[in-house]
Amino acid sequence: MAQQPRTVAENRRARYDFHLDEIYDAGVVLLGSEVKSLRDGRASIQDSYAAEQNGEIWLINCHIPEYHGANRFNHEPRRQRKLLLKRKEIGKLVGSLKRGGVTLVPLSVYFDERGRAKVKIALARGKKLHDKRETEKKRDWDREKHRLLRTKSKE
Repeated sequence: MAQQPRTVAENRRARYDFHLDEIYDAGVVLLGSEVKSLRDGRASIQDSYAAEQNGEIWLINCHIPEYHGANRFNHEPRRQRKLLLKRKEIGKLVGSLKRGGVTLVPLSVYFDERGRAKVKIALARGKKLHDKRETEKKRDWDREKHRLLRTKSKE
């Protein structure tokens, strides 16, 4: 019986701070205690990023707290974790990263329908201050528009 994808952690700030170009789903190499901790819904990807090292993509600074039931077999909470992508995707990402001006930002950590932990990463360019203001204006206007439409329909 297949289960629905379940989000464990989300980086909501990424859409505000970056222009997202391409989005990839990557598997993650995890230890048993890390999987148990993720299943408890405990993880943070706020300050994390992905980088290329020796032709592989690694998730850096992702915090998965220790699982208390693992006792002495626990993991290091902020260790680097290897991301699993296809060779072609890795080549494309490495080429983009070497050109400069872009970074790999994790958007969310989730379990797919087969119960495997995945990370949604995006090739992103940083927004300037005026771009952030524009995003804020648009968000506020959309919120106001929905509020006005809702009050109009009730009358």
